[in-house]
Amino acid sequence: MFSYRHAFHAGNHADALKHSIFVHLLDHYNRKDTPYWVIDTHAGAGIYDLRSEWALKNGEFVDGLDRLLTGEPAPALIERYLEEVQHFNPDGLANFYPGSPWLALHALRPQDRLRLFEMHPSEADILRRNLDRQGRSATRQTTIYQTDGFEGLKSQLPPSPRRAITIIDPSYEDKHDYRRTLQAINEGLQRFATGCFAVWYPLVQRRESHDLARSLERLKTPWVHASLAVRKPVRDGYGLHGSGMFVLNPPWTLHAELATTLPWLREKLKQDDRAAFTLKQYGQ
Repeated sequence: MFSYRHAFHAGNHADALKHSIFVHLLDHYNRKDTPYWVIDTHAGAGIYDLRSEWALKNGEFVDGLDRLLTGEPAPALIERYLEEVQHFNPDGLANFYPGSPWLALHALRPQDRLRLFEMHPSEADILRRNLDRQGRSATRQTTIYQTDGFEGLKSQLPPSPRRAITIIDPSYEDKHDYRRTLQAINEGLQRFATGCFAVWYPLVQRRESHDLARSLERLKTPWVHASLAVRKPVRDGYGLHGSGMFVLNPPWTLHAELATTLPWLREKLKQDDRAAFTLKQYGQ
């Protein structure tokens, strides 16, 4: 149950897609002075040392973040994402990778709040220690819950300011995560129909992955759905050959940004000639 560590995958191609979109969501919410919350159902450790044994075990950032750090012109969505990564690496070496909690923490204004769920005991402990190092203002704005994020989300909706971004990105090691993600979205929309919900999912050779994407596309709430495959699936069916992001109640700007970004990402991150992307929207 607790074998997954995001440090194994920090900065990979899936993070590049997920976090570039997430930064765009945060920028959009910051356009208004009205407070908002960020709710992260699977927070992890918050920030990752790419020099650590766990990160170097697979070195997935080499085929993700490292390919984007070339200094070449990039679409605006990617430039903003890289700006945020570089904020946590003032020496310019990109040794630290910010997960969604740290991207959110940097974006929040004093009036905004961050709600983090992390069930894994050691990850939650590292998350607390990492947060303590950010100072008193960060700890005042942030609440960490060491509990199941799927269940905990119910207690956060609707948020008191009636504005929130919820990011749901479990590991999907447990195949029940697919069903629970869909259930969390359906229940979340019932409680908070105008909230922005961002769902990350893996492109793997599993029926549940395809079923989740199709089920989300049947929802009658406005959405944008982007996926990026960097290579063909391996024969044994294991391994991540891409990922998808599904955003409900998205910023009106997101689809156009992705239309420019996804072809560029495909070329930068492709590992073979089967690299591809999809981009769909509904209700906008």
